[in-house]
Amino acid sequence: MEKHNNGLIVQLKGELDHHSTENTRQKIDQQYFDKNLINMVLDLRELNFMDSSGIGLIMGRYKNCKERKGNIVLVSNNSYIDRMLKMSGLLKIINVYPTIEEAVENL
Repeated sequence: MEKHNNGLIVQLKGELDHHSTENTRQKIDQQYFDKNLINMVLDLRELNFMDSSGIGLIMGRYKNCKERKGNIVLVSNNSYIDRMLKMSGLLKIINVYPTIEEAVENL
């Protein structure tokens, strides 16, 4: 995780499932709230698995950003993850970009 202007860039790796989401959520929220940030970029490019718990994690971070009048964007170039995002309906409310640079530009 790294702070960028008034946002947090989070790079997720490996699996985002019911075993890992609670710990991940706590770490993200601690950084986001402790540093009084507004926006967030979630980089999903290095995820190789995500289940409904991962979708829930993204939805919760979306809610946090909206409550602070901020925005959240995703970075993904993984067809499996993209399919999960589309099936969940997240792509209707959250934009996805292929690179962190494009995501940050469009915050």
